[in-house]
Amino acid sequence: MSKRYIHIFCGTGMGKTAAALGKGIREASEGKSVIVIQFLKERQSGLEQGFFSRLEPEIKLFRFEKFPENFESLTDREKEDEVRNIKNGLNFAKKVLVTEECDVLILDEILGLTDKGIVTIEELKCLIEAVGEETVLYLTGTNHCTELWPYVDEVTEMTTPYHRCEEDAQV
Repeated sequence: MSKRYIHIFCGTGMGKTAAALGKGIREASEGKSVIVIQFLKERQSGLEQGFFSRLEPEIKLFRFEKFPENFESLTDREKEDEVRNIKNGLNFAKKVLVTEECDVLILDEILGLTDKGIVTIEELKCLIEAVGEETVLYLTGTNHCTELWPYVDEVTEMTTPYHRCEEDAQV
């Protein structure tokens, strides 16, 4: 893709991050530069970190959180510190978009920040407005953030798979 394009992967189902990363890997294989910024993701194992480091310089991964614990289990003081770190990540994302530092930017789990009151819909709209004419932006998260849908090119909703019980199967 060589035109401005914005895609949201949202919902409670699995595969949002995998879909966005898959698109990023495909575009990196076509010579595009990709930056991934992850928000509120579990700490990576050494294997995952090693894998991402092998993808550089085509794909660069950034995380701004400092605490290894889940956000909900942090003390109030630690949460304040972590929110500052996350805001730094948000500012970095905006800088990357404004300076057109990459062809593809993946903001992984950014939509979930709205549920926690860390990021507002308005802040996400500002990010979308900063997307250049040659940039692709992928946003992922469980929150649908339907207020953003009019500003994006495509939305993919991932849902939890429906499992039929035996009674349903006999009908």
